[in-house]
Amino acid sequence: MSPPVDVILPCLDEALALPGVLHALPAGYRAIVVDNGSTDGSPQVAANFGATVVHEPRRGYGAAVHSGLLAATADVVCVIDADGSLDPGKLPDLVAELNSGTDLDLAVGRRVPTSRRAWPWHARIGNSLVAYLLRRRGVRVTDIAPMRAVRRKALLELDVRDRAFGYPLELLLRAGAAGWTIVEQPVDYRPRTAGTVSKVSGSFRGTLRATRDFGRVLR
Repeated sequence: MSPPVDVILPCLDEALALPGVLHALPAGYRAIVVDNGSTDGSPQVAANFGATVVHEPRRGYGAAVHSGLLAATADVVCVIDADGSLDPGKLPDLVAELNSGTDLDLAVGRRVPTSRRAWPWHARIGNSLVAYLLRRRGVRVTDIAPMRAVRRKALLELDVRDRAFGYPLELLLRAGAAGWTIVEQPVDYRPRTAGTVSKVSGSFRGTLRATRDFGRVLR
């Protein structure tokens, strides 16, 4: 049998999406749902589906991911959004890349929207701009990696410090500076589960907040 993989799911009011996401996790992929202050019963929903639930009181995507990383015990960890926009069934493909015997350090999903609703234009433009700036710094990616597989020990040693929306950007910058080999795989990017609200792309305010965090990391 393959060794288990821990899957970190940052979560803020995703009770409607969690059942579908957790049900779709492949066998051997253990969910760690990091609740970031939900008021809709998300932690109980996650527990009912057998997930490990971690409570992170400090608001922020990076804070939630880091708490999940500290709670994980598997050699390989994955991160995926809990909103239903990404298919957990794609995770084994990323893990297979990581374990392919090459010198690969990080496998990430490159989002391919399945409809216009999946990725609003303002968020797509912002992502393209940030990816361009990353390539200017030698990090050859086309997306900011909302879905990824990495070795837990290596990620901890990378010492990513941002605790807000800038976390995935800082991860890629530090990975590039450390000489990591990064590979992207296309992954379908679907509309979020009905009834849930995006904290970033669902509003101009969310996109501006993420842009602020990205700008802080890029300085």
